[in-house]
Amino acid sequence: MPARSFRWQDGERLIVFGEGAAAHAVETLGGPGYTLLTTERAKEAAPGVVTAAGEVHIVPAGHVDDLAASLLDVVGGDRIVALGGGRVVDVAKAIVAAQAAGAGGDAVSASGAYPGTPGAGRAAADHRAFAGPPRALAVPTTLSGAEMTRIHRHADGVAESTPRVRPAVVIIDPALAASQPVEALAASSLNALGHAVEAPCVTGANPVATLAAHEAARLLAAGWQGAEPDRETLALGSLLAGYALDNSALALHHVLAQTLVRVAGLAHGPANAAMLPVTIGALAARTPEAIEALNAAVGEDVAEVALRIRARSGAGGLRDLGVDPDVLRGCADAAAARPQLKLTPPPADRDEILSLYERAL
Repeated sequence: MPARSFRWQDGERLIVFGEGAAAHAVETLGGPGYTLLTTERAKEAAPGVVTAAGEVHIVPAGHVDDLAASLLDVVGGDRIVALGGGRVVDVAKAIVAAQAAGAGGDAVSASGAYPGTPGAGRAAADHRAFAGPPRALAVPTTLSGAEMTRIHRHADGVAESTPRVRPAVVIIDPALAASQPVEALAASSLNALGHAVEAPCVTGANPVATLAAHEAARLLAAGWQGAEPDRETLALGSLLAGYALDNSALALHHVLAQTLVRVAGLAHGPANAAMLPVTIGALAARTPEAIEALNAAVGEDVAEVALRIRARSGAGGLRDLGVDPDVLRGCADAAAARPQLKLTPPPADRDEILSLYERAL
């Protein structure tokens, strides 16, 4: 086995990392019969995981809170497996959080069960018996890091005070987790790098999360040194970055990038790619020692690393991504209302946020 392969029992969750982990995924997930959430791309990449599922639901494009609410009536079982990127994993987490709290939905599924799978539709959901408490499990196909965190939006209608969940089993096979085409992989890498950059800068920073963030940033930078991306290195960097984020919190950078997704309609990876070179400077102004230590761990200026990886993503500034400058005022309004800004004090006000967006054009 490659030296980087490992099984890590981290509290209540099991994390399995390494080349070939996907080949044993069904066994690691507890055997056949789970309910699977996935996408068309992901299901083609891991057919064994799909074949062993009792039900398969394709998760469409959309926002996590809306998608999770639409799926509550048709997705059930004690194992909800997410095979896909951050959207799919977060939907699985939101569904399990809602089910654990006794919530239910009235909307018909927006996903449509995959043709030929048993239990598809409302009738099966109404008669489904749970074998135990629902659990989320994840087999990621991007570097979103969502599989490593309890950070997610709740299904629409679920109380904000409802406890959030993180996957109980995480299977990270670099051949899947870093399987995106080069441009999309570079943008996803910048999402992961954003986790590593922000974790040491928030009010909840701690030595363990910071150490993980430093190594994550170093790996993510190293993964793009060659002509071809080192996908195993990137997958491990993403894992550590997600771990760091789960043990700190998201704040300034993520607020601005996520708002671009929800208000301006950007995809998650490109939004991070456009913003990170700019938000690193804003974080450095607030916590210069944290960014200096991160630069030392990486061996170069992390803002330059972000620009170097962004050049591989095909994404430039916001204007290159099709963002109308006129929409940025609305983005600034929405971002300024997010309470997470308090975690990188002083919290950015609307004027600073608009300035950062304009600099990212």
